[in-house]
Amino acid sequence: MSDQPRRTRKPAKPYRRPKKDPVRILAFEALRAVDERDAYANLVLPPLLRKARENGDFEARDAALATELVYGTLRRQGTYDAVVAACVDRPLREVDPPVLDVLSLGAHQLLGTRIPTHAAVSATVELARVVLGDGRAKFVNAVLRKIAQDDLAGWLERVAPPYDQDPEDHLAVVHSHPRWVVSALWDSLGGGRAGIEELLRADNDRPEVTLVARPGRATPAELLDEEAAEPGRWSPYAVRLTEGGEPGAITAVAEGRAGVQDEGSQLVALAVANAPVEGRDRIWLDGCAGPGGKAALLGALAAERGALLLASEKQPHRAGLVAKALHGNPGPYQVIAADGTRPPWRPGSFDRVLVDVPCTGLGALRRRPEARWRRRPEDLDGFAPLQRGLLRTALESVRPGGVVGYATCSPHLAETRAVVADLLKQFPDADLIDARPLLPGVPDLGEGPDVQLWPHLHGTDAMYLALIRRTG
Repeated sequence: MSDQPRRTRKPAKPYRRPKKDPVRILAFEALRAVDERDAYANLVLPPLLRKARENGDFEARDAALATELVYGTLRRQGTYDAVVAACVDRPLREVDPPVLDVLSLGAHQLLGTRIPTHAAVSATVELARVVLGDGRAKFVNAVLRKIAQDDLAGWLERVAPPYDQDPEDHLAVVHSHPRWVVSALWDSLGGGRAGIEELLRADNDRPEVTLVARPGRATPAELLDEEAAEPGRWSPYAVRLTEGGEPGAITAVAEGRAGVQDEGSQLVALAVANAPVEGRDRIWLDGCAGPGGKAALLGALAAERGALLLASEKQPHRAGLVAKALHGNPGPYQVIAADGTRPPWRPGSFDRVLVDVPCTGLGALRRRPEARWRRRPEDLDGFAPLQRGLLRTALESVRPGGVVGYATCSPHLAETRAVVADLLKQFPDADLIDARPLLPGVPDLGEGPDVQLWPHLHGTDAMYLALIRRTG
């Protein structure tokens, strides 16, 4: 028998259940909805936050953190993908999407917020344990510890190609935009490196909430009574909520007398309403009216002049949104569900026509950051026939002496000037008129006669507007 003392086994540590963090779980759920269902964060996040508040899980600062985690992660997704790719031993396409979402949330906390490193890693690993399981949480922990070894500037030095070697790819990684989007925006903007970098940075900034006081129903002064509210920069009806907040809690918004509307969108509607026409000015058309923001402003402006607005929208559910936006309009209006390329009205019926056509949405990447990853260059080919068809119908629908406004929330040249140039060739009795005087006080509008707004120059979405008068 051995004289060696018998070794006693250390008792196993009791299993510790992961801590459930409502803020990070909600952020993860929002990212999964965006990824799995092609949902938009601005539609997914509000009901999730509302439910969390109703359940007593969230305070105001919790909602603010959840919002920052979701939008910050989506805006910087391209950059974080490059960083994560440098820290894993397999191609990113072989990493399960839910795992990649957790890693991106962790990367944003480490590289894009002031959350302390230890807290960012431990909170994200706890999230991984809850939503992925203990096994994959170990993988998440190992990757995040590698990411935590450097800051964002250091990582960009490592993962972005030098600007001198590949300017577009450098900007794509540093500013988290697909390369093709960088190239398209640069072509539309023109100029050198400084301008495109300012634009890409602006796309990654959190936009202010902008309200519109619908004429005859609300006043900017009423909205300025709200906390942290300031006048708009350019539109006389705009009010900016500089610290965000819940617009739906504002009385005028809840009653439909005011709405949430980017200032660029307001400027487009105002320019169409104020463009000079020859002769009568009684019947206006919004030919792509959904979801109703421009229609509500146009309807209020038309009412002040005793004009009627016809708001047409192809999709019935979106036509319902237009009807809701116009409800209570002080003047006559009508909302119909109709295909704008095969309209039920007669040619030459209208004095003013606005067509804000479906597009890639590259002008609203501040508000819908996920769109940059969802769109593809080939999408342009899908939109092109519809955009030309809608502008053709608009030009046929306006009477001689009337005005058509062609608008897009995209600055891509294939969706803006190329469409207008093609249709002007088909309508020799139609001429561009200078839109710049109809945006009084707005600087940096270029050489005209059309107008391109920019986030970094005007604080608006990148709205495009061309005004065309029928002369024959």
